[in-house]
Amino acid sequence: QVQLVESGGGLVQPGGSLRLSCAASGSIFSIDSMGWYRQAPGKQRELVADITSGGVTKYADSVKGRFTISRDNAKNTVYLQMNSLNSEDTAVYYCNVGVFGVAGWRRHWGQGTQVTVSS
Repeated sequence: QVQLVESGGGLVQPGGSLRLSCAASGSIFSIDSMGWYRQAPGKQRELVADITSGGVTKYADSVKGRFTISRDNAKNTVYLQMNSLNSEDTAVYYCNVGVFGVAGWRRHWGQGTQVTVSS
């Protein structure tokens, strides 16, 4: 059993910053890539950023230069530092983590955390 616990969402004014965290726990032998997705009302879930086990990162064009993904392998945690937020960043943010556990390789989703950018 693997659990992902997200934290750090909330309400922020345009131009502000937030830092999301997602910690994986449970029966984990190793972790592959870790990523953040988001889903705004009426829209499909989209990839925001991804980081491999080796630290290679990938970003959606809409967040390049504003968001930074990082990971702490000792803590099985992935972070998303979000700066210069605007209203288009309003969405539920989900972490997605590839885990090798007792059931083999599986990808797991966090429960989601709401990010609202509004004045």
